Amino acid sequence: MPKEGMSKRQALREQRRRAQQRSRSVIIVGVVLVAVAVAVLLIAPNFTPIGEIRTAEAFPRPQADGNAAGDPNAPIKMEEYSDFQCPLCERFYSQTERQLVETYVATGKVYFIYRSFGQFIGSESKAAAEAAYCAGDQGKFWEMHDIIFANHTGENTGDYSNRRLAAFAEKIGLNVADFQSCYNNNTYSSRVNEDFTDGNAAGVQATPTFVLTYTVNGETKTELISGALPFGEFQSRIDAILAQVGQ
Repeated sequence: MPKEGMSKRQALREQRRRAQQRSRSVIIVGVVLVAVAVAVLLIAPNFTPIGEIRTAEAFPRPQADGNAAGDPNAPIKMEEYSDFQCPLCERFYSQTERQLVETYVATGKVYFIYRSFGQFIGSESKAAAEAAYCAGDQGKFWEMHDIIFANHTGENTGDYSNRRLAAFAEKIGLNVADFQSCYNNNTYSSRVNEDFTDGNAAGVQATPTFVLTYTVNGETKTELISGALPFGEFQSRIDAILAQVGQ
């Protein structure tokens, strides 16, 4: 009902004005709520407890050089395509890798290279791989590799959040400021993507997969081993190749 002394036209204008005010108020409240939600998402991870950080058992690699170990002139080059979130990759690390390194890498028969498989399982896969490569800038790729696997609990569980990866870096004695600069700038993002591309080109379809390259009578050959097989399975395959190359 129009106010006293107000024409119908004026009353309609007043109704429209109030409706516009209510609409603007709703929009402002909505924008504020969205802003608060975004702020919480950005800030909350900085206050989430990082949890226990387990220390990896010391596992020195012979002739370690970045993500490689062993003699580059060894008769067999063995590239592991792996994902730090992959349970079978963790199984290979904890149950088989040490014996393989001691038997074949330390004796000059296998040149071993760890490569990621991109974002195969999820974003934490790539984050952990980039962190390992950043640690390699300070000569501690393998130390980071080991502590990452030592703290594996599952897939996409937050094991490799930014804060936990920084805590790993501190735990293994890296210059954390240099590590953070490398990691925050995504220095090795393209390298991790390249790992995935190269793995696909080599026929890798799952992790872990091992690409063995060797030469027989001047001909380069390639063989794939898939899965976290027991050491004995690796041994029989590698020994067969060594027989072919006359080792």
